[in-house]
Amino acid sequence: MKNITLSADEDLIEKARLLARAQRRTLNAAFREWLTQFTASESNAQSFDTLMKQMRHVKAGRHFTRDEMNER
Repeated sequence: MKNITLSADEDLIEKARLLARAQRRTLNAAFREWLTQFTASESNAQSFDTLMKQMRHVKAGRHFTRDEMNER
C-alpha cells in the first residue's frame, strides 16, 4: 500500500475524524473507501459512454412524452 499526503482545513479534518470515529473506523479507512467509490464511478461513467456509443444506431421511432416515459 502506498502513502499519500493531503492538505485540508484543520476544522474539516477534525470533523472528518470525529465522523469516522463515530462510525468506528479510521479516517484512513474512510478515505480508502471514498477513493474506491470515486474511481469506480469514473469507470462506470466510461462504461456508460461506451455503451451509448455502441447503441447510437438504436432509434425509438419517436419522442416520448414525460408521462409516457414515467408510466409503470
